[in-house]
Amino acid sequence: MLAEIQQTAQWIKERVAVLPRTAIVLGTGLGRLAAEIEVEQEFPYADIPHFPVSTVEGHSGRLLFGRLGGKEIMALEGRFHYYEGYDMKQVTFPVRVMYELGIRTLFVSNAAGGVNPDFEIGDLMLIRDHINFLPEHPLRGKNFPTGPRFPDMHEAYDHALLEMARTIAREKGIRVVEGVYLATQGPTYETPAEYKMYRTFGADAVGMSTVPEVIVAHHCGIRVFGVSVITDLGVEGRIVEVSHEEVQRAANEVQPLMADIFREMIRRID
Repeated sequence: MLAEIQQTAQWIKERVAVLPRTAIVLGTGLGRLAAEIEVEQEFPYADIPHFPVSTVEGHSGRLLFGRLGGKEIMALEGRFHYYEGYDMKQVTFPVRVMYELGIRTLFVSNAAGGVNPDFEIGDLMLIRDHINFLPEHPLRGKNFPTGPRFPDMHEAYDHALLEMARTIAREKGIRVVEGVYLATQGPTYETPAEYKMYRTFGADAVGMSTVPEVIVAHHCGIRVFGVSVITDLGVEGRIVEVSHEEVQRAANEVQPLMADIFREMIRRID
């Protein structure tokens, strides 16, 4: 796997003019943020050696290089999920490649179901912490040389970046909430009983991604900032039937606000 990561990174290095220090992973329904990026180069995942290919609607499957907030960035327009049949090494392969390319700050986004009764559909939740409820750990196996065998996870989401996001949201008058994101295997949405259980565990939002990427990024020493877009509610008495298309629509409506926060944070990062 290490040889494949290095080969992929080398392939990209030979084709891009500038290697950025910041990357973004765009989740379900959040690909419109890519329109905010001044794209200079793009590569379909299918063209990149050893790269997985996204199979989920709402994930375009392109690696972008360009500018956002006046800074050079790299963006994954679509991610990979365990439920697609990929193992965790494949799911987190792009993050390993990011590290080889020199990425040191990672922005992650996702669509999630809110289980906190104070949340509303369309809320932006700044991720303070997570609960890993996936059946396979992304660091299982031989330890990569990018970090320790037993990495500490007390600050998986960078506190300074969180504080920066709070400040920017106040300045722009954008409503944000904060909470704990819980990752499940999927691909089914949760039953009412499961929503209730996850809330009891301490979750504020539930989804099917992000946590493996964050774990691997943290293992590599990459600073992480994450946002969940609350696209449906798993709150007792407010649960309704939900579809993937409805999740995409809800995520699409709030994208400009998330883009405002991401753009300004990237601009301010030293």
